[in-house]
Amino acid sequence: MLDTGIDIPEVVNLVFIKLVRSKTKFWQMVGRGTRLRKDLFGPGKDKAFFFILGYCQNLEFFSQNPATTDGALGESLGKRLFKTRLELISVLDRSLADAPAAAGARVVERHATYDVPSSRPLRGEVASLLHAEVAAMNLDNFVVRPKRRLVEKYAQPAAWTTLKEGSLTELAYEVAGLPSEQGLEDEEAKRFDLLMLNLQLAVLRVEPAFQRLSDQVKAIAGLLEEKASIPMVQQQLPLIQKIQSDEWWQDVTTSMLEIARKRLRALVKLIDKQKRARIYTDFVDQMGGESAVDLPGFDAPDSFERFRAKARAFLKEHEDHIAIHKLRMNKALTRSDLDEIERMLTTSGVGGAGHVKHIQKAKEESHGLGLFVRSLVGLDREAAKQAFAGFLAGKTLNANQIEFVNLIVDHLTEHGVMGASLLYESPFTDVTPRGPDALFTASQLDEVLAVLDQVRAAALAA
Repeated sequence: MLDTGIDIPEVVNLVFIKLVRSKTKFWQMVGRGTRLRKDLFGPGKDKAFFFILGYCQNLEFFSQNPATTDGALGESLGKRLFKTRLELISVLDRSLADAPAAAGARVVERHATYDVPSSRPLRGEVASLLHAEVAAMNLDNFVVRPKRRLVEKYAQPAAWTTLKEGSLTELAYEVAGLPSEQGLEDEEAKRFDLLMLNLQLAVLRVEPAFQRLSDQVKAIAGLLEEKASIPMVQQQLPLIQKIQSDEWWQDVTTSMLEIARKRLRALVKLIDKQKRARIYTDFVDQMGGESAVDLPGFDAPDSFERFRAKARAFLKEHEDHIAIHKLRMNKALTRSDLDEIERMLTTSGVGGAGHVKHIQKAKEESHGLGLFVRSLVGLDREAAKQAFAGFLAGKTLNANQIEFVNLIVDHLTEHGVMGASLLYESPFTDVTPRGPDALFTASQLDEVLAVLDQVRAAALAA
């Protein structure tokens, strides 16, 4: 249940009660326990470990580090609807571009006939539906926020007037599937929408799937006719009966299908669901003995965190060392400075025998030993302020802009470095929910990012 999109730092017990054979999903689920939490077990007692309790042999399976392949995850119904509507817009745009210029032009191919002029309003209606869905996406939602620039772009009506190939790709792979705050609709109605969309595509492309899809719509119409005593169904009975005739389908157009979709989509929920026999079970779980399992890629409980804590304490005691002092004061390091820091950690016992792998891990995870050490000792507050002195000079900033810069200084003082993506997370979004783009001009934001890059570069050896 907890694989992606869940961030609860307090989690210290993960219980596996379902079979998992996807390596990606397994490690995503394990990742729910790796979130750090200060003072979780009391003042000064940070979260340094978590337990995994497995009942379906997942741990034993992945402890062997097997070669696995991940199956494709099924897309949600909403995402499939979004992408299919995009596909319909693309096909309509091509048909309109290739159609004769004369007004009233008709295209006839095999069983399909559609009016080119009637395709234009259909294209506009489909685009309006997608635009409304994007416009209702909440930019403060943590799932939407990473795509906020694209969402803002396609929340503008003008963006849907012409959709080139690049725009269709962006919408299909970056925007489709993002949560929207539109009113909830019946799943049956949405499934009927998808059926009719695929049928419209089959008409436009003259696909063999037309027969199969049209038979499904006929079957739905037949089931609806059985509900003719319901006033809502009675109002649409003439259309329902026509849809069941072969004549209606001979020259069917996309516009006819769209009218049928709109009139019937709210009625399909009235069709009786197929009843399934209930099956009752009475099993008793048999609990076996427990056994510890070593997972590849995991050290003994909290060993790296212990190394980090011991390294932090050691480095705090040696802040006067020239290399550590340079890091705290945002002065550029040399290769010999980094070699000296590594030697100090190794010979002190903090990174000695048995802990060399931790130093190597620290280098890899932090993209350099200097950045790892800076994250432990932080940046001197005056040095952090001085880094932004050039940015502040000659500018008249408002209260929110000043607070935003102060938050950056606070973060650098505690953590030493920061990535640009953090500017779009709390506590920065508490000042400006839409990120720094809404607070600074493009050139000002470029200056801020340049300062962060300079601070980061100073912790890397020249």
